[in-house]
Amino acid sequence: MKLLRNMSLAFTGGAIGAFIDSVNIWLMGTSGISDLIGISMKPALTTPWLYKRMIWGGIWMLLLMLPLMKNRICLRGMLASLAPSAMMILVVLPAMKPGDFGTGFGLLMPGVVIILNFIYGMVASSWYTLGKR
Repeated sequence: MKLLRNMSLAFTGGAIGAFIDSVNIWLMGTSGISDLIGISMKPALTTPWLYKRMIWGGIWMLLLMLPLMKNRICLRGMLASLAPSAMMILVVLPAMKPGDFGTGFGLLMPGVVIILNFIYGMVASSWYTLGKR
């Protein structure tokens, strides 16, 4: 029962973190921040796009169940977020547009992915840790 509870907490934390991450990406595009830093990706906030990101966000954050840095909530989340960041930078973004590491969307795109995913990971890790108490 404890395993199921922990899986639920990790998945839910990841889904919430991915929701926040998605809204951040959308806000960057609609507010002009993306243009300001030279990022051409400006996704529309649609239900299918958001749903897919939340499901994958939950799956990725099952990594929080690994017994690493249990007392360092933010660092744990940041560490867990490196796996989906690598997937985005090395596989997903290059497949969407020419350019190594997602730079087809702008030279700062890899950095934006990592920074926004750090926030996603910290939110997920916080949810997971607080739920376990």
